[in-house]
Amino acid sequence: METAALVAPVTALEFLQDVFLLTGEGPVLEVYILKPRPKACASLSVLQHSRIHGIRPRRQAAVPAHSSCGKHKHELSSTTEPSFYDQVVFGGKAVRLVRLHVDGGHAWLEILGPLLQLQDWALDVRWLSGDKHSLLCVATAHNSALLLDLDTGTVLAQCSCLEGCLLYSALLLVHESWADTVLVGGTVFNQLVLWRPQGGEEGSDPEYKAPVERRLLGHSGVIFSISYLREKGWLASASDDRSVRVWGVGVLGGPGGKYGDSNPTCLRVLYGHQARVFSVHLSPGRVFSAGEDGACLVWDWAGGEKVVRTLKGHQAGGVRALAVSDGTSDDERWVATGGADGGVRLWRVKESGERKKMIEEAVTEKLTDLKFPGQGIPKVVCIDGKQDENVNWSKSRFVVCTDQGIVYQYSNKQWDIVWPGAPEFQSYCVMDTVSTNVKDSTAKVHLCAVGNLSGSIQVFPISHPQSGILLTGGSGKIHTLLWQEGQESVFLLASGAEGLVYRWCIEIKLNENSILALSVNPLPSFLLPPCAKRWLTAAVRLHSRSQEALWVCGDRRGSLLLFQEGSKHLEKQGDDVDVDEGLVTGTEQAKHEGGGSDGDEKSSIMEQRESKQVHNLKLQPLSCLFGVHGKQGVTSVCENQGLLYSTGRDGCVRIFRVQPTPPETCKENRKYTPGRTVENKGQLQLEVLRVQRACKGMEWLERVLFLEPEIPEEEEKVVRKGCENHEKTEKPNLTENLEVTEKEQEEESFRGEVGNAESQGKEARFAIIGFHAVHFVVWDPVRQERLLAILCGGGHRSWSLWPSHKGVWPGYGALVFIKQGAVLASQPPGEEPSWADKAGRPVGWGLREGLHGRGIGCVCRLGRIGGTRNDIQTTGNMTESGKREVEREEGLWEIVVTGGEDTTLTVLAIQPISGRIKVLSVITDHISSVRTVIAVKCPEEEDDNQPQSLSALLVSAGGRAQMQCYRLLISWDGHRLVPSCQVIQVASHRLDEQWERRRNRHKMVKMDPETRYMSVALVDKLTDRVLLALACSDGAVRLFSVSEVQHQIDLLWETFYHQRCVLSVATCSLEDGKGNRYKLLFSAATDGKIAVWHLTDTSSSISSDAPAPPIPCISIPAHQSGVNSLAVWAGKLGQQEGSCLVTVASGGDDGQLTVSIIKVQFPEDGKMSEHPISLQTNLQPPGQLQLYLQSQFHIPLAHAAPLTTLNLLSPDLVVSTSSDQRVCLWRVCSTGINHRGTLCSHVADAAGLAVWEGDLRCGMTEEEKGGKKGKMSFESKQELVVSRGKESRTELETEGKSAEVETGRRFNKEKETADEAMSREPVEAVSKTGDPLSKTSDEKSGEIAGECRNERDTDNVGRTENEVDTETGLKAGKSRRQREKTGWVLVCGQGFQLLRVTINLWSEEI
Repeated sequence: METAALVAPVTALEFLQDVFLLTGEGPVLEVYILKPRPKACASLSVLQHSRIHGIRPRRQAAVPAHSSCGKHKHELSSTTEPSFYDQVVFGGKAVRLVRLHVDGGHAWLEILGPLLQLQDWALDVRWLSGDKHSLLCVATAHNSALLLDLDTGTVLAQCSCLEGCLLYSALLLVHESWADTVLVGGTVFNQLVLWRPQGGEEGSDPEYKAPVERRLLGHSGVIFSISYLREKGWLASASDDRSVRVWGVGVLGGPGGKYGDSNPTCLRVLYGHQARVFSVHLSPGRVFSAGEDGACLVWDWAGGEKVVRTLKGHQAGGVRALAVSDGTSDDERWVATGGADGGVRLWRVKESGERKKMIEEAVTEKLTDLKFPGQGIPKVVCIDGKQDENVNWSKSRFVVCTDQGIVYQYSNKQWDIVWPGAPEFQSYCVMDTVSTNVKDSTAKVHLCAVGNLSGSIQVFPISHPQSGILLTGGSGKIHTLLWQEGQESVFLLASGAEGLVYRWCIEIKLNENSILALSVNPLPSFLLPPCAKRWLTAAVRLHSRSQEALWVCGDRRGSLLLFQEGSKHLEKQGDDVDVDEGLVTGTEQAKHEGGGSDGDEKSSIMEQRESKQVHNLKLQPLSCLFGVHGKQGVTSVCENQGLLYSTGRDGCVRIFRVQPTPPETCKENRKYTPGRTVENKGQLQLEVLRVQRACKGMEWLERVLFLEPEIPEEEEKVVRKGCENHEKTEKPNLTENLEVTEKEQEEESFRGEVGNAESQGKEARFAIIGFHAVHFVVWDPVRQERLLAILCGGGHRSWSLWPSHKGVWPGYGALVFIKQGAVLASQPPGEEPSWADKAGRPVGWGLREGLHGRGIGCVCRLGRIGGTRNDIQTTGNMTESGKREVEREEGLWEIVVTGGEDTTLTVLAIQPISGRIKVLSVITDHISSVRTVIAVKCPEEEDDNQPQSLSALLVSAGGRAQMQCYRLLISWDGHRLVPSCQVIQVASHRLDEQWERRRNRHKMVKMDPETRYMSVALVDKLTDRVLLALACSDGAVRLFSVSEVQHQIDLLWETFYHQRCVLSVATCSLEDGKGNRYKLLFSAATDGKIAVWHLTDTSSSISSDAPAPPIPCISIPAHQSGVNSLAVWAGKLGQQEGSCLVTVASGGDDGQLTVSIIKVQFPEDGKMSEHPISLQTNLQPPGQLQLYLQSQFHIPLAHAAPLTTLNLLSPDLVVSTSSDQRVCLWRVCSTGINHRGTLCSHVADAAGLAVWEGDLRCGMTEEEKGGKKGKMSFESKQELVVSRGKESRTELETEGKSAEVETGRRFNKEKETADEAMSREPVEAVSKTGDPLSKTSDEKSGEIAGECRNERDTDNVGRTENEVDTETGLKAGKSRRQREKTGWVLVCGQGFQLLRVTINLWSEEI
């Protein structure tokens, strides 16, 4: 087996001269270069099966000067320094020396010595600086220290402490020699102990135990991390009690090994973390701590116990590693954090000197009062020119309207009156502003609109209010005013009385006197559906190449409405001809008046035109999603990349699109449309794709902010291709529409322009703006964290956020709002925000995106996707076959979905050839952990021949008896050369929601509110629905029907046969000789029994209202305790007709692997054969499908822990995994079970497993293979080769040893020894009758293997015709060509690991 991709908790971080960042993830050491832009540059697996817990670079002064490497281009501290850097990497009981080479723009890692295995866990390792040899001081877990020679791998000296307790952390303070070393240990008894390994003359005695010189008491939990600052004489400790303590200990270590002060004192006790503190680091002006709460806190030492900054960027699970650089000349430091989610984040932090600017990003408490001096009370505040991207915060201006109708402007720290108002605008007003260009000019003008109770609307430029005009929006109250930008003009929407929304198109021109003049063209009004709160709250205009523009609006009732321009959608009253003529005349008059009329004359003309036309022309909505956002209303609607996003006060963001309406739906919609509408062949409708909820308690949402990518795609291409010639790449246009031809129909043209999610609509990464309790919050739904939080007092107030222009949000901002009659700002207007630098922004740099912060409980594969051959670039020096191979593999991505304990579903794209992992989408609809997930694809979509699009129906289930169903659309992004994903929410279901709707509830067993869905299996795929069987923790097996067309999930029946928790379900399809199909369901519970159900009649009678649940056909005892996983497949029974064999592989809590072979007799056969084994319980009546247990085999110790999951790789190969971190491959046939190989996985707590077969390729002949020995780039890569022949044996070939590795050996010798030593492991399988199936490792295992091969040959899997001898190679006169078949194994738990399994099929050539 070979590792293709790995995501594991990051447990080690270390900076190298502020130029490189070294990270440890599992056994893999990865190097990131920080300048000029952070990116990955090298990676190598160094510790085999151990997890890296520490990286210690060697000082450059100690590196030998005879290096032949040249200079590099990264501008290190000195040009005379060598271009390689040695570091020791340790973790568990393993230690290894690794060298980083730097040559020009390239960097690579090299393993220098063997893997050294210690007798105890290594907690800290330090280089001895005074010795020219490679000597290390190592602190071990049982309070001991040893001196290790890396060159020879021998222990030169060892000393233990007199207090021989267990340590959770250790810190070595070394100088030039072993005698100067001081060890600080954090004990299991919540103490810090200081002692010196070489304690004077007695230290030469091997039996000598050093006494404890200093003891620090105060913590109430174990100590996880220790840091020492020599300049100050401070020692910091991080503990399980959620605190960080700073001690004044004086000088420790150095020449002579000083112990510091005789009476050390505790200087500070820092409480700020919400969970355990894992790491601590001291710097001259700051204390850095990171913990299980996922936060890195920056404490100001001079300011007392105060957090000056909070760095958060990881999922749940906490920060497992922390590193702080030494600092640069500008007094800045790099801070890196590694999370349990596998993510790595990077920040720039000021050390000192700018305390006022170091504002905590999580909660901003300091507010600036703008000292509003005007008349009246401020009611509405807007940022002047809020959509201008070039205006920075220091030059921003605010516009405020008071209850007296007076408009003020704040600029340069002073208030000025812009518009004095009028009597009719007192006591009530609404206001909105917009920026637009002057026609035929590059100048920008900011417009302001103010409405009142009588329907009057004053529109004026803020810079020239005397050029304003007065509009009339009916005779009633103006509820809202909304501006929308057009291509050459702006649109004003005024929501008036009786559900009418008045609209105007406004242009700004320069008249003959170079004075601003407004040209107003009225547009037909929108008529909102009847409801109690009948006014508009949000609107967006969709740009289209067609003449009929679209408007998507949201109202106060929570509905989403779709309007379309054009007279054929108008509701006309009176004479149609007069109305049309009036519209044309009014338009021409407006164009004529744009020349030199003053504002008053325009106002009177506008009033006459509106009274004649606007009340007579009304646009009806084409589509209405009534109350989709609840009764509190829609707060915003916006468009991005062909998709629409709406927010409301129901705590939800809805992603939707405009779709052509099917003919059947068009007829139904016309029945409910008020007024008379003209039939349109391009009828459109709104379709909600999915719903995204904010965090718990955040119900009042205001809008969404689109986030920029943290690392641009051109940088990702540089990393992936290993070159630097793609720095200038065009960014995709966010509003770009698809090109369409003139021959396409109108509806097809619109589908390409507005948002066909399958081809053009791509969901963007966004953040959510809203109010959470008393805070204004910017929430990231993917990382589940706050990006910005400002204490404002909660909702029901006017506010404006900078920067608020359309496009991407840079990750920082400032808020202006009204509170208790005052205008407040989160930042002083004259100063830039302190986190404007992107490296210092709250979210930092994402060097590697994290996945699930907690364990991954389930996984499923959707399929494979790739680009066209033209998308993949190859180098010129490749051969044609090499180019074809790179084109084929480089563009292939495996799409998988994972569900975790953090209640999220993550859609991932994995590129096996490079190990790249990309998060496509994160779904957060579950309220509890996700336990099981399944993907259903159409038969025509199940072919993996590199498609450019995938579509699958995804069903997930888990805690709280909750099911979610989605349609996933995966497409290939030809611009970025990566897949993209669109999630469409289909339906959801919870048992407690259906309970009150049931009849005869008193006769049923009430559903436990804590019921969990444990497993799901596909029963059948029908034309209009999908049938699924679910295992439930309340002892029930339930059958559900999922209809994508009706967006509904229905419970068909349930049975409580097991009477205990059902852990797993699986299905199998059978077909007899006459073409009749049968469905079998297998369910297993905590009692160790497997029940088999015949579901053919049940699945065919789902149309009935209450189908009766079936009874099991057979019950098979398989395990002593719970059965966690099932794998079922069917095979033929030789020459016998009317029957077949079904093989059931099961794994349980007892660590046992059981294979049960069931004979199925079809009802057409009149006679039933005799069956000697009768241990099963047959419950099926005669005359129907008959099932009998034919044989059963066991592997009692298949794993050293409960077998959590197993899956079928091919018809005879089963993969199993367990919490013992072993992945085993088994050969299963009708005569027994044969073990084929084992790999120690790097994933802890394995709970999910997905396997699939890859391509079948022809390789080299055996002579060619013998003459050319392959090379492996990673020592920890292990390859499992299964050679198939009639009498062949299977051998497990690995690099490195699976047991102990001798010290002092080179890497090549380790590989050769391991290849010879690792052979097939014999496993004794016991049959149900008690006869051993494997008597000896040579005789019986060979018989079983031969019988298994004969059985396999009858199934047409891997046929061969000649004997194969895997030890000697070819037989005389024969030449065998190797055909490789690749299998993939994805193991999930605390992270995931993708393994490549290579299966060799040998064919002979004369």
